[in-house]
Amino acid sequence: MTVLFETPRADTKPELDSALLDVLRAASVRTARTGRADETALRAVRGFGLLGLAVPAGYGGAGGDAAAVNAVLEEIARVDPSMAAILFQHFAVSAFIGAWGTPAQRERLLPRMAAGWVLAASAWGETGTGAARERVGADGSWTLDGAGYCTAGAGVCDVYLVLGRTSAAADGDARHGLRGQTFFLVPADRPGLLLEPSPDPAAMRGSAAGCVRLSGCRVTDGDRLGPLGGAGEIVAGVRESGATLGAVSAGIARAVLDLALARLGHAGLPAESPRAARLVELAVSVEAVRAMVAGAGRQGPTAVHSKLYASQATERIALEVSRLLEPAGQVTDRQLTTLLADARAVTEMGPTNQLCRELIAASLQR
Repeated sequence: MTVLFETPRADTKPELDSALLDVLRAASVRTARTGRADETALRAVRGFGLLGLAVPAGYGGAGGDAAAVNAVLEEIARVDPSMAAILFQHFAVSAFIGAWGTPAQRERLLPRMAAGWVLAASAWGETGTGAARERVGADGSWTLDGAGYCTAGAGVCDVYLVLGRTSAAADGDARHGLRGQTFFLVPADRPGLLLEPSPDPAAMRGSAAGCVRLSGCRVTDGDRLGPLGGAGEIVAGVRESGATLGAVSAGIARAVLDLALARLGHAGLPAESPRAARLVELAVSVEAVRAMVAGAGRQGPTAVHSKLYASQATERIALEVSRLLEPAGQVTDRQLTTLLADARAVTEMGPTNQLCRELIAASLQR
């Protein structure tokens, strides 16, 4: 199997600058109100070198493994879930290019990603996005047309990973329903790549969520990532890499617990009191989520399990906190409402929880 993430050097334990976290915390408050990606936050993640986390060390990045990616995503999501959603996409594409890119693609993109100059996003659906017409022109190009796929980072990213059908349905890798389909790296300014921002997102309001639509978008072999018709093989490797959206859920769960402790207070509470007992159960649930995500980072094949468990558990934790706050007259707490919406949004991010269930069910039959 192709390795997506490097094993980091002993001195590459992820540490996030407190100044960066302060910037993201403030940005999260603004984006909850505006519903737009925060330019200050985007400049900060580019400037602090965060975009190079999953870029191989040989190209100027940190060479972080899946465990490092999950740890950083959790810390970011604790203060700014929307930015964590954007970064998850970027880290995934970084790993794709490192594992499957041609030497030319790696030299062109990875150093610029590590330097913070290129932000990337995945813009492909779980059953395929683009539909390629026949090859045209002397350069053997394809023309991609397809309905839009919604992703975090639409409109603020510099390159998108898209999916197109390049051969007959009977050709290529059959895994995950992607037979005959191929990945392409398409710059944001490529003619035919159209962006349709979400008008007013209900959740992850600062994630620049929107749809990427392909309309007469011409791509060549130089844009192709991985083997022709090999999208299924690439996706199979991704789902066994250990990097998981469950890390975003883990960060949200910690933020919800932080809020409960701040709103209700806990110092001096008798351990046997009903409120203390409920807070203890919440703390245990949060640590279970974190442990599941950390385990996925070390044991890649459980990434899908961790996404399903972490997203479901985090939503339950947020609902329990809302019940805890209700007697105090704080049921309409704006911050909690935002976190609950974000927790629910993760359940529908790819792989969706329904697809996670299907993949896990299939694994049980082997």
